[in-house]
Amino acid sequence: MAEARFLLDSNICIYILDEVDSAAVRRLESCEIGEAVTSSIVYAEVMLGAAQRNAMAESKRFFDLLPVLPFDSAAAECYASLSFRRQSFDRLIAAHALSLELTVVTSNFGDFADVPGLKVEDWTR
Repeated sequence: MAEARFLLDSNICIYILDEVDSAAVRRLESCEIGEAVTSSIVYAEVMLGAAQRNAMAESKRFFDLLPVLPFDSAAAECYASLSFRRQSFDRLIAAHALSLELTVVTSNFGDFADVPGLKVEDWTR
């Protein structure tokens, strides 16, 4: 299994689930197993939406293939060190990626633009 390099944001996971023939799906398929992961924060967000859309089974199958990393004390400490903008899942996701030195994959650059040192990519283009 490859070393993790990319942490997928909620919007990219939803995009992949909704658009099976997309640039994001092709980019994910080009990764070695374990190279792309996600956060337990993202998992919670996506599964909440899946429950509301009655799409739990499909979402669980996706996350069976994409490792979900626990938000741990290192991520919490990183979150505490970020300048306050607003309390949001995006800040938690950014902190998680920073604590693991991973690149966040998102199409919402604006949500992460002011996080110093965070690497961000958009796989939808």
